[in-house]
Amino acid sequence: MMPSFFIAHGAPTIVLENNGYTKFLKQLSTGIPKPKGIVIVTAHWESRIQQISNVEKFETIYDFSGFPDELYNIEYPARGDNQLAQNIGMLFDDEKIAYEMDSKRGLDHGSWAILKLVYPEANIPVVQLSVNSELPNERQYQIGRILSKLREEGNLIICSGGTTHNLMQLEYDSPHIHDWAIQFENWLKEKVVGWDVEALFRFEKIAPNAKNAVPTREHFIPLFIGMGTGDTKQKAKLLHHSFQHGNLSLSCWEF
Repeated sequence: MMPSFFIAHGAPTIVLENNGYTKFLKQLSTGIPKPKGIVIVTAHWESRIQQISNVEKFETIYDFSGFPDELYNIEYPARGDNQLAQNIGMLFDDEKIAYEMDSKRGLDHGSWAILKLVYPEANIPVVQLSVNSELPNERQYQIGRILSKLREEGNLIICSGGTTHNLMQLEYDSPHIHDWAIQFENWLKEKVVGWDVEALFRFEKIAPNAKNAVPTREHFIPLFIGMGTGDTKQKAKLLHHSFQHGNLSLSCWEF
């Protein structure tokens, strides 16, 4: 069975950087078989109805501004996978989850920034999925459980987001990490490793500094979906963890 990952995509500039996290991501694929396809859940595609990409070839979306010109010249020309998209739709049909097929949207940086580092040749077909931040945390986990069947067919699942992600309190290039970010991430690590989903589903009320760490839900949601993909074994391994820009957590969990 293929693994599934939660991967923090950090700032868009991650693809231009040379640090411990980018070095880790560049070697991540060496330890796993080549996937038949990649299903990537991205925090940068929000929708009230579940969206499934179904395109022949993806355009690269630059869904950010104010960054170096070099960043806007990067392309990730992945092709889509109609059959994989249809298979995902059938899984959602079985669980009575409403969805729509999207034939126009390209890859946002929540997807291509990671894929460019992990699979730079763009030679594996990709299906991109949206998130709905209005759904309860338990429902996000259920979506992951549904998607987990794809792993048995040789597909890699990547859930792209960020657990501590407060853009209003970023300190670019600062070596200082806020104490509240460290405290929240320590709590989170304990609960994920212990697979304490009851506590995790209530993190907004009980986790230390949750409001600072997670001012909006869309980047945290992929963690629940990722854990859902690993519900059968309920084992989580933290492969990498670091911080950037004062509070931005850079973590990779394997399920």
